[in-house]
Amino acid sequence: MKTKEIVTQDFDAVKFMRDTRDKISLEIQNMNFEELKKYYADRRLKLTK
Repeated sequence: MKTKEIVTQDFDAVKFMRDTRDKISLEIQNMNFEELKKYYADRRLKLTK
């Protein structure tokens, strides 16, 4: 028995990834190494909650 499923493309993963990458790039463009370490550590903690 085969079933047909119609999938609508409401979410564009590539666009989401590019937008997120561009946003992060703008946020960290003028940071030094220590600031980058803190930024990523804070972001990791925020995302795990």
